[in-house]
Amino acid sequence: MALTNFARLTDEQKTAWSLDFWRLARNTSFINKFLGTGPNSMVQRITDLKKSEKGARAVITLLDELEGDGVAGDRTLEGNEEAQKSYDQVIRIDQLRHATRNEGRIAEQKTIVNFRTNARDKLAYWTADRLDQLAFLTLAGIDYSQHTNGAARVGSDLKNLEFANDVVPPSPKRFARWNKAGLSLDFGSGSNTVVAADTPTWELFVLLKAYAEEAYVRGVMDGGQETYHAFLTPQAMSRLKLDPTYLQNLRHASTTSENKKLFSGVVTKIDGIYLHEYRHVPNTRGAAVGSKYGSAGDVEGCQILFCGAQALGMADIGAPDWVEKEFDYGNQPGISVGKILGFLKPQFAHTKNGGTKEDFGVISVYVSQK
Repeated sequence: MALTNFARLTDEQKTAWSLDFWRLARNTSFINKFLGTGPNSMVQRITDLKKSEKGARAVITLLDELEGDGVAGDRTLEGNEEAQKSYDQVIRIDQLRHATRNEGRIAEQKTIVNFRTNARDKLAYWTADRLDQLAFLTLAGIDYSQHTNGAARVGSDLKNLEFANDVVPPSPKRFARWNKAGLSLDFGSGSNTVVAADTPTWELFVLLKAYAEEAYVRGVMDGGQETYHAFLTPQAMSRLKLDPTYLQNLRHASTTSENKKLFSGVVTKIDGIYLHEYRHVPNTRGAAVGSKYGSAGDVEGCQILFCGAQALGMADIGAPDWVEKEFDYGNQPGISVGKILGFLKPQFAHTKNGGTKEDFGVISVYVSQK
């Protein structure tokens, strides 16, 4: 029968298709461009499980700065060493799966090879898109029951992922409303205080960077310079592009070809800040009137995410599963993929912040994008 070969892939062939699918998914994913395996990464990727008394767990380790002043001259150092303060946070993991199924040979009029190829491409794009959505929802502290545009998810199973319960809102010293009239960041003021005129300007990012450095939100070292990544929606970015001060600074900024290669979507790098526009940055386009920003819930807004090192942890455990199955006596081939992963926005009780637990590497700013 014509479809017999479909279900008889060797283990090596299934592995090849699985890895090819994951390669496509990762290359398509926006957040993948910021992944790294060490603490000098905006998104730290954890690929191994750490054994502990509670079993194997995905762990991201945060380090506090040394506080002591050392010793002077020939004064005794032995016995006066300072212990490094580290804080392990567990990234809970779960499996995310999806599948596609052919209607049948007559309906589709496709060879089985084409179906397998198309299924790989479609499932890879779906996986990349959901990874990006989960990453930005986690960074922003928004429940998985919502889309990144503020609309409610209907019939979604994302809220049942194990790590969905670890999504927390921005911590008290890590969110602010951009007060354009006063040219100030009003920390502790949320999206309900935004007015239509609070569109982003370059002064916002100057103040953000200064605050991040003083609050010990560590940047990513890039060419010997401490660097931050700021994420805006295309609408919010369009408002920034109309700001005269931003345009003036843009004329004097330069982005090397290597930076352009590394950071897709970058407008430019100005004063140690990469600016990225992306559709899944949280906004209110899909929210109903009354649930948007502002006191009346009618201001179209965007939650700018200003990120330093270890802003997000991602557990990426093992190769994805690739399963092929036949239905209706081989008339309907189906393909499913599954990936074990997890996301966590790390928080840390930094001594420089009074010992209160704060988001470790991300600051949220609520702006208007009208």
